[in-house]
Amino acid sequence: MLKLVIFPAIDAARCSAITKVSEQLLVVNAADEATALREIVDSQAFFGKITPPLLRAAQHLQWVQSPTASLEHYLFPELVEHPCLLSNMRGLFSDVIADHVMGYVLCFARNLHLYLRQQSAGLWAPVGDQAMVADFVSAPGRVSPVDLAHQHLADLTLGVVGVGQIGTEICRRALAFGMSVQGVDTVPREVPELGLTVQPLSCLPTLLAESHYVVIAAPHTPETERLFDRSLLQQMRRDAVLINIGRGAIVVLDDIIAALNAGEIRGAALDVCEQEPLPSDHPVWRMPNVIITPHVAAASPRIAERHLATLLENIRCFVAGEPPKTLVDKRKWY
Repeated sequence: MLKLVIFPAIDAARCSAITKVSEQLLVVNAADEATALREIVDSQAFFGKITPPLLRAAQHLQWVQSPTASLEHYLFPELVEHPCLLSNMRGLFSDVIADHVMGYVLCFARNLHLYLRQQSAGLWAPVGDQAMVADFVSAPGRVSPVDLAHQHLADLTLGVVGVGQIGTEICRRALAFGMSVQGVDTVPREVPELGLTVQPLSCLPTLLAESHYVVIAAPHTPETERLFDRSLLQQMRRDAVLINIGRGAIVVLDDIIAALNAGEIRGAALDVCEQEPLPSDHPVWRMPNVIITPHVAAASPRIAERHLATLLENIRCFVAGEPPKTLVDKRKWY
């Protein structure tokens, strides 16, 4: 008989689904920490928020399942060194976050973020050099300033930093819009179904220099923390937009403001920030070339069912003596 301890406790419906996975699994849905500490002593598996005291109490622990995809606030040194396997909840949000990214791209390409602000003021004003618009009315075949102010996606390049499951879905959607796509990752590889070659991180300067939209889809790790500082932003095109749906700690927010004020990049779309919630008096709120969403890129009514499905599949693997489907490298944080 194998034993799984759950803490904090989950609802009865999910707990019932877990107990049905196997008759060889004893499930303890711990109502409090004292119960969890007592029950984890002889447990082989754990789901929830494990702590140093819980890990010290465990004598037979083989597998820990994190309830989240990100691990920067989950890992601690003793857990990294422990021989137990660790799995996370990656893969639940890939399509949802990719949709969010393309929403950002469309906003900037078609100036929707500016028109929404104008709408609240009752202002009818196509983006472009208004003083010159009349000169182009009777000049067919010439490109007007208004046309130039609205991008054609098929003329543009989107670069993805971190081509994991989320990054791959972003590339898939960008290609569907006719965009050219580049990607860099710690694991360079071919993605045959997309006709994409993911380059090593050493190619990041090229991606930055050539991409009209740079999307950060990398996890927060010691290597990516504050990676996008002023010096890296200055390697981007001056007409480029930075999109961050990875983690706020990857981008130095003050450096984004400085780069935008200096005209070194065109704009930024941020679903995550170094400090969350972002203070209401932070100057970035009032920058017209910035779109901020409150860490909701992964929000979807499908997430709960996917979360449970991943948990049940990993439990099935554990009972069968197989590694979990979402196994992570604890030293790399992903």
